[in-house]
Amino acid sequence: MSGSQDWQELTRLTGGRDLVIERVRLADSDIRIEGPFELPPLAKLTAEEQIFIAAFIQSHGSIKQMEQYFGISYPTVKNRLNRLCEKLHVMQVPMDAGPAERPPSQEILDRLEQGQISPEEAAQALERLP
Repeated sequence: MSGSQDWQELTRLTGGRDLVIERVRLADSDIRIEGPFELPPLAKLTAEEQIFIAAFIQSHGSIKQMEQYFGISYPTVKNRLNRLCEKLHVMQVPMDAGPAERPPSQEILDRLEQGQISPEEAAQALERLP
């Protein structure tokens, strides 16, 4: 079995219960570390959930692309993302949330990038921010 298949089998066998890893060995050397280690949060997800997250990252967070990749609706994508956020203990985004308000510094940097203001003007504007 490959490494990823081993993790998938381990996840299936444990039923998603918490694991404590007690020994780690570097694959290319004989260095071993012993002690109680928890799996990182992403490693605790099922293979399907990990694929969903990888696709979300690959799509640069485009829900429209996620709808196309998986043949599911916008609310279904949002619900899956919210469930994953809950599992990963990440803040959930409400379904009706609009775009987040951008900090004033980002607005200034965007204007600089678009050539609307000079670097000097941007520096002065940034200095005036609270």
